[in-house]
Amino acid sequence: MEIWINPACSKCRSALTLLDAEGADYTVRRYLDDVPTADEIRDVLDRLGLEPWDITRAQEAAAKELGVKEWARDAGSRERWITALAEHPKLIQRPIITADDGTAVVARTEEAVRDALSRES
Repeated sequence: MEIWINPACSKCRSALTLLDAEGADYTVRRYLDDVPTADEIRDVLDRLGLEPWDITRAQEAAAKELGVKEWARDAGSRERWITALAEHPKLIQRPIITADDGTAVVARTEEAVRDALSRES
């Protein structure tokens, strides 16, 4: 499994602590340094079963500058959102765990991290 993190994020650190406590085998991706491509974001969205606006941090300064709260949330606007996430990775909700079974979770709670762990067995 892979976990997308921002080391400055307390929820990311909590998720890593839980993964370590459970002895999980995982790879860390510091997505602000190793920025996901638009294709990788599309793949993660498919795995999450979510749309790009569902994983956008709308309170970030970049989101406010772009005016994302005013953007349409429909199929025709999907690529605009994905491009924004690829160009401004700080907008991506974190942490995201991609499981080996092809699914993914936004792991902001202990329950979500445990859900990802349960998909690894």
